[in-house]
Amino acid sequence: MRATTQLIAKLFYVLLILSCTSLTFGQDDESAEGAAAEPATTYFALKPAFVVNYGGAGRLRYLKTAITLRVKTGGGTPGMAQVRQHLPYIRHTLVMLLSQQTDEGMSSMEGRELVRQSALEAVRQVLIEEEGEEFIADLLFDSFIVQR
Repeated sequence: MRATTQLIAKLFYVLLILSCTSLTFGQDDESAEGAAAEPATTYFALKPAFVVNYGGAGRLRYLKTAITLRVKTGGGTPGMAQVRQHLPYIRHTLVMLLSQQTDEGMSSMEGRELVRQSALEAVRQVLIEEEGEEFIADLLFDSFIVQR
């Protein structure tokens, strides 16, 4: 009887040690995942919203859009500081791009997507020209209002 009790006690200790070891390894895995799960991007809203006229000669057409940039910030990249530093140049580039659009391009979802992609590429080009790195992961339209 005593041998059985000792055997059960030893098994209990072995199971206790194994479970503590697995919990410890699980915590290391979680902390490694937590370090890797740091946000790789930050959202930066370009305020105030853009209001431009577009379409060339004839009746004036207006576009009002709010734009947010997804800025790469992971890996020690100082993306937000670079975007803030060049914000006037970025806004100028976007105003010029938006004002060059045509009515046909603004009237369809495909046209708006092309405008978004052009704007993203233009912002990336500004940062590559000024800093040598693009820093921008994506460009998002928060609102997009067209008056014809």
